[in-house]
Amino acid sequence: MEHCTEQMMKVSYAFFLWRFLSSSPIRPKSGKSLCYSQSSLLSRCLCTKGAVAKFNFREEIKNINGLDDALYLYENMSRTRPLPCVVQFTQLLSRVVNMKEYSAAINLFKDICSLGVSVDEYTMNIAINSFCLSGRVDYGFSVLGWFFKRRCSANVYTFNTLLKGLFREKRINEAQELLRKMVGEGLCELNIVTCGIAVDGLCKVGNTSTAIEFLRTMEKGALKPNAHIYNIVIDGLCKDRMIDSALALFNEMPEKGIPPDVVTYSSLVGGLCNLSRWEEVKKLMKEMVFFKIYPDVVTFTTLIVALCKEGMMDEAEDVIGIMKQQHVVPNVTCYTALMSGYFLEGRKDDARNVFDLMGSSKNCAPDVISCNTLINGYCRKMKMDDAMGIFHEMPRKGIKPDVSTYTTILGGFFRVGKWRVALDIFYEMLAVGLKPNFYTYCNMLNGLCRNGQVERALSLLEALERKGQHLHNAYYNIVMGGLIMFNKLNAGRAILEYMGSKGLESNVVTYNVLIKGCCENGLLEDAKDLLFKMGQSGLSPNEVHPHTFLNESQFLHFRLQLRQVHPCAFRSENQV
Repeated sequence: MEHCTEQMMKVSYAFFLWRFLSSSPIRPKSGKSLCYSQSSLLSRCLCTKGAVAKFNFREEIKNINGLDDALYLYENMSRTRPLPCVVQFTQLLSRVVNMKEYSAAINLFKDICSLGVSVDEYTMNIAINSFCLSGRVDYGFSVLGWFFKRRCSANVYTFNTLLKGLFREKRINEAQELLRKMVGEGLCELNIVTCGIAVDGLCKVGNTSTAIEFLRTMEKGALKPNAHIYNIVIDGLCKDRMIDSALALFNEMPEKGIPPDVVTYSSLVGGLCNLSRWEEVKKLMKEMVFFKIYPDVVTFTTLIVALCKEGMMDEAEDVIGIMKQQHVVPNVTCYTALMSGYFLEGRKDDARNVFDLMGSSKNCAPDVISCNTLINGYCRKMKMDDAMGIFHEMPRKGIKPDVSTYTTILGGFFRVGKWRVALDIFYEMLAVGLKPNFYTYCNMLNGLCRNGQVERALSLLEALERKGQHLHNAYYNIVMGGLIMFNKLNAGRAILEYMGSKGLESNVVTYNVLIKGCCENGLLEDAKDLLFKMGQSGLSPNEVHPHTFLNESQFLHFRLQLRQVHPCAFRSENQV
């Protein structure tokens, strides 16, 4: 009894730290089929008074097929007396995390503690990982505090998990501080995984210079960087378009006895392609083959995507041919890039042929992104019947349309002047439970305004305000442009004042829209007043281009007036 009381006191400490956790007990959802017989499991697991179940749940844990199964099994484990050992609870918890059901894993951990199970460092590491993966690293540190309270020894895995969580939340300073403590205070001995997490985290936030410094520090210490560390830094430099620095690191690798691999070359190919340095790409590909490092699907995909963006479709087709010769199966991304490239060249039939080829392939069935690419291509060409054909085909292929699908289609209908159909698509999107995003609302507001439905656009804007949604100034800029398009200049200026009252900062686009309206209506004094306001807001008038919407004589007159307000508005005659 005393042991049980002591355990419960320890558990209560954790609950104080995790006050946000749900207090409701865990129950499986009803109506779901299970991968094992409920009746036989109940007869083997549930205990009557005085009975003891001696059932090992290891096999049942292996046979779990989904969250409902896991929760049902946990229910039975929690009723078994004596309770299963902590190892089996930990195995169950691990399965739930592998399903990416992090919130469920956290609640399971809480429930396991409430049963009085003496959780160990493995269980607590899983809990920390769940918090970090769900974007709540602070609560992961709370579990770490419980580690120390229970006199458990946190290991390098624990700190690596927390470090990765901080980098994932872009809390760079805190991540670097933790790293310093790990080394300086001897919290644990760093391993190569720790270094990989640090370098990767720095590169992902664009801090490649610090990542290189870290790599240089490693070179001076006992823990030397390996190919994986170099690959992370090289990839980060390539993504930041610092290809020459990446090539310099690449050339260092053989000198330090670290052979580059296919990952190294793939990153460099991508970096060179992004800068259209095609001759160097060819040279690098030949070098790969010379050193018997053969391009894989990632290398080829990177190359194909870049070629298609440049409109080099013949070359992209050649690469597909080489892939097939080398028995490298093109993936969905390859074919999607081809479709996009064909549409850029106006070859919609070729794009459709690629889509049909994917549909007949066992290994490369189209996904929602490839469908959206085809729909977008048709919408841009105003082929709405073809776009809707793909849209209706998606459910038959087991593909669920997403927000991007609906946003693209309603934008297409607005483009061809069918605004009522676009509204129907929008309402259908809401009915199926999809939440519109920034681009959806921009398409809606812009489409309504361009189709003469400015009042409806204003109503939508007001509805969004009533919902308490954060409204981007782009929404107001679009509606303002719509009002001015239909000669409602005063209403447009009223929106500018309203934006100020709501604390929304006007940008260059906002002022360009209004200044254009004033100039087109001959209200040059009003345009000058707006430029004065613009200067007061800290925006540069050099970014306003009135010559794009004034004739020559109007512009000369406007420039003279503008210089009275902003003497340096035009730096030289060549800029005009």
